[in-house]
Amino acid sequence: MKKYIQLTAGRGPVECARCVTLVARELLKDFPDAELVESEPHNTELDCYMSMLFLAETDVVKEQEWAGTILWRATINRYRPSYPRKNWFVGVEFIEPIALLKVSDKDIVYETMRSSGHGGQNVNKVETAVRATHLPTGLSVKCSTQRSLSQNKEMARSLLLLKLQQAKDSAAASFRSSKWGRHTTLLRGNPVKTFSGAL
Repeated sequence: MKKYIQLTAGRGPVECARCVTLVARELLKDFPDAELVESEPHNTELDCYMSMLFLAETDVVKEQEWAGTILWRATINRYRPSYPRKNWFVGVEFIEPIALLKVSDKDIVYETMRSSGHGGQNVNKVETAVRATHLPTGLSVKCSTQRSLSQNKEMARSLLLLKLQQAKDSAAASFRSSKWGRHTTLLRGNPVKTFSGAL
C-alpha cells in the first residue's frame, strides 16, 4: 500500500539538514517510484532540507528496515571542517494516508500559480502549481511536484486532508504542533541504518 515517508532533521544544525538530502537519496534506491510531495528547505544552505515528505508504495519489510533513526557518519564536513562531531541523525517515519469523507469540496479553495525550479519551459510558462486552502480553518498546502495541474490539485487535496485530520485528532495534537512531523522527538542512538560519506 502507499504511505507517506517523512524524513526529518529534527531541530539539528545544517549538517542534519544536509543528511536529510543524503539519506533521501539512499531511501530512493529502495523506493525508486517515491514521489516528493512536500519539503522544508534549510534557511540558508542549498540542497539541505529540514524535512522531506515522500509518497511511495511500501511493505512491512521495508518499513521495518527504514522506520526509526538513521545515522550518517561524516567523512568530510564542508560546513564546519574542524568540527569534531562525525555522527549526524535523521528520523524516518511512515504515515498512512487519510481520507476525510466529511470535508466538503466547497470549503476548499484552489489557486493556481507558476511552479518554481527545474522542469523545463512548461514550468515557466504554465501555471501548474496548486495551493489548496481549507476556508474554515485557514490551513493550506502547496503542491508543485507533478507536471500537470490536475495531478497537483489531487495531491494538494490529499495533503490538505492529512493536515486537517491531524489538526482534528486530539491524539495527534503533539504531532501537528511539530509541523506534522517528529522534529522535536528525533531519537539519537540505536540507528536502524548507518551510512557514511562526505556532507
